[in-house]
Amino acid sequence: MTHLVDSHVGQKIRQRRWMVGMTQQQLAESVGIKFQQIQKYETGMNRVSASRLWDISRALGVSASFFFEGLSEGSEEAHAEEQVMQQKETLDLLRSYYAIPEGQRKRFLHLAQSLGDFSVAS
Repeated sequence: MTHLVDSHVGQKIRQRRWMVGMTQQQLAESVGIKFQQIQKYETGMNRVSASRLWDISRALGVSASFFFEGLSEGSEEAHAEEQVMQQKETLDLLRSYYAIPEGQRKRFLHLAQSLGDFSVAS
């Protein structure tokens, strides 16, 4: 059985890797391990050592503390938010959103908020 912290760290590794558009193979090569090990880290099956987490954080362009953000004991709301953020569809949407020029991005955000308000009112 995986530990909550190991699972959380693995999910954050996957999330960040998707956000930067990196494959498991690319991340593995950048830290000098096999891609299967990255798979095991991302599922929480294997624990990430401190030195390996340091290497991964440098490869993904974040601080090591990034992987512990949002970790809280017993917070169902935080867990539900993590589940949404782990989905490939969510990460693809975020990556595409940030690829839009800033002015258009703001207009798109307002459109999305309006559509959300409309669906709630219906």
